[in-house]
Amino acid sequence: MTTRHYHINLFWSAEDKAWIADVPDLKSCSAHGASPAQALAEVEKAMVAWIEVAREEGHAIPPPRYRPAIYATRA
Repeated sequence: MTTRHYHINLFWSAEDKAWIADVPDLKSCSAHGASPAQALAEVEKAMVAWIEVAREEGHAIPPPRYRPAIYATRA
């Protein structure tokens, strides 16, 4: 499974004084960095590790489903 289809929320955290990258479909999968690019690079590693561990432990890997409200359309 490729990680490129998972949505990543990227935002600045004043509290952490870092950029945060969070993957809503993968519970507790996030990373941080000093720049947006660094946070994204780190969350890519975290996603690969998350999926690897889930496979090793026999857990289901959720399909990419999350879409921000900006992309929601009415049926």
